[in-house]
Amino acid sequence: YRYMITLRTAISELSRVGQTTAKRLFKLDIFTVEDLLWHLPFRYDEFGAVVPIGQVQAGQNACVVGRVELIQNKRSPRRRLNITEALISDDSGQIRVVWFNQPFVIKNLPVGSRVSLAGKVESDWGGELLHSPAYELLSATGTPIHTQGIIPHYHTTLDITQRQLRYLIKQVLPLAAKLEDWLPMELVNAYGLLPLAESLTEIHFPKNQARLARARHRLAFNELLFLQLQAQQSRSLVSHHKAVPIAFDERSTKALVTNLPFQLTDGQRKSAWQIITDLAKTKPMTRLLEGDVGSGKTVVAALAMHTVVKNGYQAALMVPTEILAQQHFTSLQKSLVGSGVRLALVTSSDRRSIVIGESDEISHKKNAVQTMVEEADIIIGTHALIQEGVNFSRLALVVVDEQHRFGVEQRQKLVNQGSGNTFPHLLSMTATPIPRSLALALYGDLDISVLRELPKGRKSILTKLITEDQRQKAYEFIRTQIKQGRQAFVVCPLIDPADTGGMKSAKEEQKKLQEEIFTEFKIGLLHGKMKSAEKEKAMRAFMQNELHILVATSVVEVGVDVPNASIMMIEGADRFGLAQLHQFRGRVGRGEAQSYCFLLSESNAPQTLQRLEAMVAHQSGFDLAKIDLELRGPGEVYGSLQKGFPELEIASLFDYEIMSEAKEAAEKLLRLSPDLSAFTLLQAKVGEFQANVHLE
Repeated sequence: YRYMITLRTAISELSRVGQTTAKRLFKLDIFTVEDLLWHLPFRYDEFGAVVPIGQVQAGQNACVVGRVELIQNKRSPRRRLNITEALISDDSGQIRVVWFNQPFVIKNLPVGSRVSLAGKVESDWGGELLHSPAYELLSATGTPIHTQGIIPHYHTTLDITQRQLRYLIKQVLPLAAKLEDWLPMELVNAYGLLPLAESLTEIHFPKNQARLARARHRLAFNELLFLQLQAQQSRSLVSHHKAVPIAFDERSTKALVTNLPFQLTDGQRKSAWQIITDLAKTKPMTRLLEGDVGSGKTVVAALAMHTVVKNGYQAALMVPTEILAQQHFTSLQKSLVGSGVRLALVTSSDRRSIVIGESDEISHKKNAVQTMVEEADIIIGTHALIQEGVNFSRLALVVVDEQHRFGVEQRQKLVNQGSGNTFPHLLSMTATPIPRSLALALYGDLDISVLRELPKGRKSILTKLITEDQRQKAYEFIRTQIKQGRQAFVVCPLIDPADTGGMKSAKEEQKKLQEEIFTEFKIGLLHGKMKSAEKEKAMRAFMQNELHILVATSVVEVGVDVPNASIMMIEGADRFGLAQLHQFRGRVGRGEAQSYCFLLSESNAPQTLQRLEAMVAHQSGFDLAKIDLELRGPGEVYGSLQKGFPELEIASLFDYEIMSEAKEAAEKLLRLSPDLSAFTLLQAKVGEFQANVHLE
């Protein structure tokens, strides 16, 4: 290099990175060398030590090193395949190697070169062979990074390969030593943690499983300490405030429940009473309402908000997406029928209000937000609720749906707007089932209400694990369902095509289904990189049955309600955790028709199949959470990622031991600095760390 590479060096300045490659890396949120270091692996292959060619056995994953004796390309006329065949030898023997449709391999592995190969050993009429192995040329200097030991796999995007990412990360890895370790050395020593630089080095290219486990432990500790500090900050702020006591209006509540078009479950009644009892106190409520998908959390929240309104105060419901805000606006009109409550919707592009049972919806111009907020009894919105210039005059209750998707600071902006000198009551809702002990570890003094029952009449969703040879049959079933007036979701792990061994991308799948499989139907696309208006348009078209099939990424997980959708088809189901698969499944089964969930896996590993069979056998998210805990081993880094509560890159919500350590460490920090100055300083450092964590 002409000059010194630093953590702040632009990614385009690295060797083998031109403007084109840099633009592709931008899609992965990699702009600088530091970003590259924080692009962490999501899984690993382990090939172990090099085995003499004469000792390899069919059925094993093996790494061999040898000399290229022969290599040639040929065509298979019957299957229209380009086949590359090579013969590799060492002192103990020879082995055949075959690659399909990779004619460029012949240029990379000239005859006479020394090569390292890693892959599955198979057997045919000619003896053992390596089928499409990873490969790399060996030089006198340098350690193999694609074929020997524990090999990292990263999230990629179109035209960026695993090999490129490994090469780039390997060349900048020494710069990890320049990263500031924001964790005080007393804590690092007290809990036997690896230094930050060492952890990053080992998480990318671990020497062995033990070192990988220690690196994971340190980075997981970072994340969970951040969660604990957030929880401590929230509790500390709440403990210094008083709330408006909200009296229970029994007559109007009974009338509201009587008017509902369905009967409340016992769980809904119990949870609603727990919340209403909390609201009557001068201590601010901090309660988590935890309920399985479709268990009716919104109705419980509606009863609480109605109670607040009857006392002359306001309630605010904050949700993560515009689609969800609009859905709540519609559903609350049904839950609060005849109440006369003034309901307002405030998002960046949609602002409406209605007096339930008395008037039609009124649309408002963008500059009328403050007027809407002042006049409304219940305000539903996204981040628009906490924008500058929006002030509540009578706010006594804040309800946050899928609360983990908002940062502490965002929530704080809303709860700081209590009536007078008071602090609003806070009700958080989540559909992610986590054990009570874990919720307490996460949130400390947070009170918890749980909804375990589903509303009466709700049919179980028939779930089936579909093998590749059953795919066409599944397509025909979907076709039959759509012709009967139903709709289908298809969920994919990725947005863009990538070098991921056949892993499905939403864009590719939508194109394939539209042009090759379901040419007679209209198929839409929904993913996280679309603009809000585009997402809203796609979702609305699907909700209004203008689209027959919606192909989506995990963005479809949160709360969208399409009663007419009866099929959820999940591609690459092995790439999702059980909790998230359960969330996807909960998008169907909301109407009267029988609904179905099809799981397609790219892996046949026994543990993968065991997890997916649990989805087939169990309908309860709480049961699945327990099974997920039982199935994950202590050394597992990323096998069954629990996305969404909260979103963690390395840590798992089931890391009880690390969670306990992080909670203890957070308490130590705050004892050292009761005025929270230590937290403020540390939060800035942790914020930098969090900003470097990139999720799909």
